[in-house]
Formats: sequence, C-alpha cells, structure tokens
Amino acid sequence: MRRDYLGFIGAQQRLGDLAAQRILRERVVDVFDPALVRALMVDHADALVRWARGPEVFADLMGQSVLVTEGATWQRQRRMLMPAFTPKRVAGYAALMTQAAVEGLARVRPGEVAMDALYSHLTMDVISRTLFSTPIGQDTAAAAHAVQVLSETALGEMFWPVTLPDWLPLPGKAAKRRASRLLHGLLASHINARADADDGRSDLLGMLKALRDETTGEALSRQEVYDQCMVSFQAGHETSATALLWWSWLLATHPEVQDRARAEVDAMLAGRVPTADDAGALPYLSATLKEAMRLYPPVAAIMTRRLTRDITVGGVQLPARTLVRVTPWLLHRDPRCWPEAEAFRPERFLPGAPHEIPRGAYIPFGLGPRVCLGQHFAVLEMTLIAALVLQRFHLSPVEASPPEPRMAVTLRPAGGLRLRLAARAPQQPQP
Repeated sequence: MRRDYLGFIGAQQRLGDLAAQRILRERVVDVFDPALVRALMVDHADALVRWARGPEVFADLMGQSVLVTEGATWQRQRRMLMPAFTPKRVAGYAALMTQAAVEGLARVRPGEVAMDALYSHLTMDVISRTLFSTPIGQDTAAAAHAVQVLSETALGEMFWPVTLPDWLPLPGKAAKRRASRLLHGLLASHINARADADDGRSDLLGMLKALRDETTGEALSRQEVYDQCMVSFQAGHETSATALLWWSWLLATHPEVQDRARAEVDAMLAGRVPTADDAGALPYLSATLKEAMRLYPPVAAIMTRRLTRDITVGGVQLPARTLVRVTPWLLHRDPRCWPEAEAFRPERFLPGAPHEIPRGAYIPFGLGPRVCLGQHFAVLEMTLIAALVLQRFHLSPVEASPPEPRMAVTLRPAGGLRLRLAARAPQQPQP
C-alpha cells in the first residue's frame, strides 16, 4: 500500500462495490459504488469518525485544526469558520488572487517553464495575501519544498502504528525537522506580530481573531487561530497548485480544448483582469478545471473512517469499528459512470451534457458534513489563475509521455512538470 496505494486499492475494485479485507486485526471495507458512497458519507455521516492514525499524523504537522478534530470540538470549529468561507466572503478575496497571479505571471519568461514551481509560488502568494495581507515574497522555493517534504512524510507515517520521535537519527527525520521549522517560523512571524493587536484588518487572520461562537460568544483560542492558519496555508495552496498542474498538462496535450477555453476567456474579458463575477461566466473554462479534477483529483484518497455503530449499506451490514475507505481516483474513472472514462472530455460538465453525472460519482472536495471548507476559495482561485494564464500564454508539452501520478497527501506529477510557454500578444482591454 505504501509503494502504490492507488494500484493496491484499485485491485480490490474487481471484487465488487463493497470489498472487505483484513489488515492485521482490522476489518476494512472499500466502497466503490457512488450510491453506496453517498449512503455511507451522507446518510450515515453520524456513524463515522476519522481513523485515528490519520488525524494523529496531520495533527503532528498542522495542529488541532478543523481538518483533524472530532465531535463537539470539530462542530464548534466548523460552525465558527463557515462564515469566513461563504461564496460571498470568498468573492472579496478575488482582487488579492488576481493581483498575486498578475505579478507572478509577469515574471515568467517564455520557453520551458517548471510549472510546479510557478503554481506553488502563485497559490502560496495568494494564501499569504489572503491570510496576512502580505505577499509571500520572491523566494517561495524553500517553503514549497517544505510543504512537499511534510506531505510525503505524512503519507509514509500513516503506514506505521506510531510516529517515532523526530529527534531520532532516522532517514527522513532531519528533513522533516527542517521543513517543520521553516513553515512554523514563517507563520509565527506573521501571527505573533499581530497576536495582541486589534488592527481591524479584513484578511483571514483578522477574521479568525474576530470570530465568536454564536452560541457561547467564545473566541477561538490563540492556539486554535495558529492551527487554522497553518492548515489554511498548507492545504490552501497545495491542492489548488496540484489541480492547476494537471489542468495545464491536459490543456497542453489537447490544443483544441485549450483554443476553445482561450476563445471564451478572450471573448468574456477582452484583455482585462477577471473578477469574481467573471468566474461564473466562463462555463467552458470551468468545465476544463472540473474535468482535470475528475481525472486527477488533488486528494485522490479520502481519509479512512471508522464506524462507531453497526450500519447497513447496499443491503450489507457493516459492524461497528469497521474501517471504510473511499477513493475518488477510482470513482472518477469508473466506466459505469463516465463514458470514455480515461478521456479528457470537459463537455461532461457543460449544461445539457448528454450523460447525467450520478450523485456521489464526482467528489474532488469530499462529501458529507466534512466536505472541504475551502472549496469555494479553491474554485475561484483556480478559475482566475487559469484565465490569466490563457490570456498570456500558449501551452505545449515538452515531453510526449504523460507524467506519472505520485501520491503523497495530494496527487502530484512525479518529478514535476515542465511545459513550453509561448507568449501571446496582449489584448487591449475594451473601454
């Protein structure tokens, strides 16, 4: 499983829509049918808790954020954080997103471009401006590398029953310590500078500090604010950068799709910088992003859940303490739900598409009560950045063979992704 998680889980799929196995003393069930996935994660959501090992690993890296907490603590955090991520609130961040993208893309020189470094910089700059009202700065390579080190470390540690102390002289421990120090130092410098200040800023840090529980009037603790900033910084840029990487590869290798998406962007924007309102008026561009996340979901496997009581799914009783796994990578490529499942067909997501997408078959942001809190932020960010990229460049592949997906916490191209970018003549915005 550690060597090839997706291949291992995929091998279970031929056994049926509910495939059970024993791992040591644990009973594990993989769920492959969209209707059963929905029944599990929506209808029986109150019977699910995170498999303890996953939250242990992520809490070690990111603290007790809404990503890992359970029960009353999670409900309180989720309830308090939701107003910061509504579509209306997220739309207010659009200018910060486009400012970061315009400045970052202006530094790109035509030719072969390391797209992973480019998108890591753009999305990290976006989250830095959104969290702290401060650009990330020029040197994001070290921070992006640190996130990748911690991401790969987290996946590896999940396959061990405990996390050995980081001070031990073991392979990977020194790299983990350096990565953790760098990221914690980066965030602490921003958060501590404003720890006791009521500066009235409307950035995400300011909102986190101002949040009050509508039931008790209680604020988030200082540690909770720090932990939410940490998970927002790491997860908030990594998933978007990963999705944009695969989107770029798919458009570079499907020039007819790229041309159609660009034509829509040119017709809608006429050379101007997009706004939040424009993002909803670019249906084909949005469809290309959705289709890219179908083929290459940034989070290819959802964190394993444990049943707290007996439930029945698809006529099969699953006893309490069973571990259940849901794998978007496989749901998104199931030929029963997706005609020509391996093909890149953005038209699937256009209004009036001939094949209706079954509920539960497309879950790039998860499903149920724990659906990704930042999904509106991510969709807006990716749409705006994608539109700006197409305004400025033609994308073409450097190598003919597709990158090999490599799973850590997110699904990245193994060895990175290089594309050839050719500059376009700038359009003159219409008065």
